[in-house]
Amino acid sequence: MTDGFAELHVHIEGTLEPELILALAERNRIELPYRDLDDLRSRYEFTDLQSFLDLYYANMEVLRTAQDFADLARAYFARAARAGVTHAEFFFDPQAHTSRGVPLPEVVAGLSDAVAGAHREFGVDAAMIASIVRDRPVPEAHEVFGELLRLGAPIIALGLDSAEVGHPPSLFEDVFARARAEGLHITAHAGEEGPPEYVRQALDLLGAERIDHGIRSLEDPELVARLVDESIPLTVCPFSNVRLRVVDTLADHPLRRMLEAGLSVSVHSDDPAYFGGYVDDNLAGLKDQLGLTDAERDVLRRNSWDAAFL
Repeated sequence: MTDGFAELHVHIEGTLEPELILALAERNRIELPYRDLDDLRSRYEFTDLQSFLDLYYANMEVLRTAQDFADLARAYFARAARAGVTHAEFFFDPQAHTSRGVPLPEVVAGLSDAVAGAHREFGVDAAMIASIVRDRPVPEAHEVFGELLRLGAPIIALGLDSAEVGHPPSLFEDVFARARAEGLHITAHAGEEGPPEYVRQALDLLGAERIDHGIRSLEDPELVARLVDESIPLTVCPFSNVRLRVVDTLADHPLRRMLEAGLSVSVHSDDPAYFGGYVDDNLAGLKDQLGLTDAERDVLRRNSWDAAFL
């Protein structure tokens, strides 16, 4: 079961490749503000998280039907399998779709259909994590979570993502308490652009079992000691950190320092269609720029399985 990698930090909407954007736009008769594929690709230079999110949400306009979401997920599973991923727990953002008029049943039906066939078609065991979009109103988080429950959506966990600064985990304590009461696992984006305090809040207030990103935890030695002592996994996305200017270059990435500190880190692709690569590309880049060894790669692989919600 633990052959290959477990991918635990990937947003299915972030696997929407430019070619599929154009194909879905044609299918759904949507007029895009891009002249052609090259024009679209030229927009993929980001100065920070928000500049990425602006394009990310704009491109989602092409996702309208259950078939669109199924096609999106199947395209990811095919590429993930080539990257050596054999287990994937992917995020999806219900509010990013309901807020633009796409019925949540369409989203859930399409993704769950792809999940059901993922092992048979691609050799990837897959599971869905619904994420709360933290820069949208808190009451909306409760509404969408309630709808997921009414639909019987086959989710294994509740996550927290999107623009971190100014949107602390503490705002969402109640909805995550509901999720825990329903027996769901909990994970949260924290400590990427936000401070180490957001990591503490995710642990203490949301009950997070793993932290997505968490690289700024290194600024707080007491927090690092706690993460090591409690064996809290950190799902790190090196290409993402560089493309969003959280880290200057891949050679500056703190991954090795995190490993040396005893943190349970693993490598993932986040939004690979936007950040230049999937898990295999991230690992190749780390080998080239950080001198990642085969032994360290194997530690990252084992850590990914230890962190999975299996």
